[in-house]
Amino acid sequence: MYRALLASVGASLAVSMAHAQPTVAPDIALGKNLSVTCAACHQPDGSGRDIPQGESWPRLAGMSAHYLAKQMRDFKSGARKSATMQAFAQMLDDAQIAHVSAYYASLPPPASATPAEADAALLERGKRLALQGDWDRYIVPCKSCHGPDNQGAGPSFPGIAGQHAHYISAQLRAWQEGTRANDPLNLMAAIAKRMTAEDIRAVSAWLATQPARAKGAK
Repeated sequence: MYRALLASVGASLAVSMAHAQPTVAPDIALGKNLSVTCAACHQPDGSGRDIPQGESWPRLAGMSAHYLAKQMRDFKSGARKSATMQAFAQMLDDAQIAHVSAYYASLPPPASATPAEADAALLERGKRLALQGDWDRYIVPCKSCHGPDNQGAGPSFPGIAGQHAHYISAQLRAWQEGTRANDPLNLMAAIAKRMTAEDIRAVSAWLATQPARAKGAK
């Protein structure tokens, strides 16, 4: 089963990457100018903002440009739901999306941080899920799709190391509840639905502590 799953993921990634290449040469300086409206939520340095009892806006700095562009196109088309992001995405054409994505990809990711509520036991549980999974419950380790050290793989699987804990939690719940469904082969929904609330809290907290490496245009 493990090999079959990875083979399916690999095939899906190949198809996604074939359709994800930008059609224009990205202009980082132009992308910086276009990103002015993004800064209110994602911050001028692309570090995002994590609000434990409120909305969390993800880190964009150092993320894969291909992944960021895909998400913007999905917001624009409605394949990924967000009233706020859909409005902003519809303000940009495909070339502008490529420029903004390249700009954020060019920024250095901020230092990772340990969530205040995370204790050693919670972090150990999260590490185990992220790196080994829980095969008794058919929970695949995060690194199987998100790549070595969870730094990302292709346009469909983002780097999740160093992402804000409450943002990761919110996305896992969205996959679980069916309010997000823009991944290949419904993989994230299948995995998230097997996770408990404590699983989600643990893996999100541990991933947030891990250093992120810039992906650039990859």
